Amino acid sequence: MIPKKIDQQTVHEIKSILQKLNITHARVLIDLDKQTVEAQDDDYSIDDLLEAAGTLSPERGKEVLDEVNRSREEWD
Repeated sequence: MIPKKIDQQTVHEIKSILQKLNITHARVLIDLDKQTVEAQDDDYSIDDLLEAAGTLSPERGKEVLDEVNRSREEWD
């Protein structure tokens, strides 16, 4: 799914509607067919991670990879 940018006024109106339903999460999934709203946790999907990978410099990418490898060693 390709994200679409929306204007600030629309964001404000959507937040207002969600607050009436006691939904305060920053990320929600609205299914218009099922007429449901699902609050999503702030964990990241693989697509989010792959998209972010393009924004890292090679040096920063190596630092992140080194940190991940250190964390894995600690878990073992």
